[in-house]
Amino acid sequence: MSSAKPTGAASGAPVIGPGHSLASVTDQISKIVLSRQTPTGWFIGLGVAMLGVGVLITAIGWLLWWGLGVWGINQPVGWGFAIINFVWWIGIGHAGTLISAILLLLKQEWRTSINRFAEAMTLFAVMCAGVFPLLHVGRPWLAYWLLPYPNTMGMWPQFRSPLLWDVFAVSTYATVSALFWYVGLIPDLATLRDRAKSLVWKRIYGALALGWRGAARHWERYETAYGLLAGLATPLVVSVHTVVSFDFAVSVIPGWHATIMPPYFVAGAIFSGFAMVLTLAIPIRRIFGLEDFITMKHLDNMAKVILATGMIVCYGYAMEAFFAWYSGSPYERYMIVNRMLGPYGWSYWALITCNLLVPQLLWSSAVRRNIAALFAIAIVVNVGMWLERFVIVVTSLHRDYLPSSWGMYYPTVWDWALYIGTIGLFFFLLFLFIRFLPMISIFEMRTLVPATGEEPPKKGLHIAASAGPSGEARRP
Repeated sequence: MSSAKPTGAASGAPVIGPGHSLASVTDQISKIVLSRQTPTGWFIGLGVAMLGVGVLITAIGWLLWWGLGVWGINQPVGWGFAIINFVWWIGIGHAGTLISAILLLLKQEWRTSINRFAEAMTLFAVMCAGVFPLLHVGRPWLAYWLLPYPNTMGMWPQFRSPLLWDVFAVSTYATVSALFWYVGLIPDLATLRDRAKSLVWKRIYGALALGWRGAARHWERYETAYGLLAGLATPLVVSVHTVVSFDFAVSVIPGWHATIMPPYFVAGAIFSGFAMVLTLAIPIRRIFGLEDFITMKHLDNMAKVILATGMIVCYGYAMEAFFAWYSGSPYERYMIVNRMLGPYGWSYWALITCNLLVPQLLWSSAVRRNIAALFAIAIVVNVGMWLERFVIVVTSLHRDYLPSSWGMYYPTVWDWALYIGTIGLFFFLLFLFIRFLPMISIFEMRTLVPATGEEPPKKGLHIAASAGPSGEARRP
């Protein structure tokens, strides 16, 4: 990150469409935010998302009034939609950190067009995920007991519980992701401040820009802070979903007690996260005319990541079946047979279809360059990864060690309402983000514009000492 090199356009990498200047890049991205005329489609989308938020508020209110009995959880299935959806949302949030931190440290320039809304997606997904364990404790107004704060009762959390590990892992993940996202926004907030026509918005963006003027010391401090946060966020990609997998792996429940869980969960999180990024990127580039910024090369690279992580996930499915057979445990063997042929067998074969068979189409370059096919595959993968969490949770719990403890799990309308409500919350926050903040990093996209008539920048830390008050320095 500290060493400059020829820009993507100069080096031949197809990271931005042709015919763009520094000014045109800034104009095209910033006008989405600064335009006084909000598209009608945005209001329609926001309205639908607000209906989802209304469903969420209703479901939470009903739950707090009547208690957890309104859900379908029972004995032996004490975990239901709450944990299924928690793990699903956390997985979706993984792609943003991977794109922002790891690909940044690896100097992958194709991340530039998608990193900003992928980071926002991470924050919103973590918010949605946090709703479920908070409500699942039964008394959310006492959730602060999970924090190790000094108290007169001398009561401390159970540090050997993986559910407590989740609190620390997810809160750390959310904090670092939020800081990383905000620090990356600062130069663009200064650009919006200087281009805004309304005095109110000038002051809002000015306050958020923290006095950014594009001076040499500003860029130097920015590079240092951004690099440190990228270094902090990188291990979180692995650690967060590893800790989430410990919710299952440290137990003695057949189908959960397996050492493959941590890498299996991490690969699955990246798999579903990139699928969600693709699900969002395709309509966004079409609606806002961003085909020159989110090019087919970006979509192709994301499809390749989905294919690679999908193969890892499928390897995990194969190893689950192999371990169940090789263990010699009748409980493990029954678990895998029950998953395939039992009353929830439909969900197992549906997830195999969604996560194993359908992504194999991505081996074809023609499919990877077919936008409609990519969008459909991304939706199928998101459904498949939700089914995977359903299978892991329900099929291992509904057949306990004792046949007398067996039972079935049927989600109620309030289970579905809470889940649909979080989807509404996710898109509500996403629509607000798209309207009021730049969804693509302006200053990073400017570094990819070929500098006509200029010599390639020399290696070493590039400081934009000549930046004007607008903070729109060209920083390779």
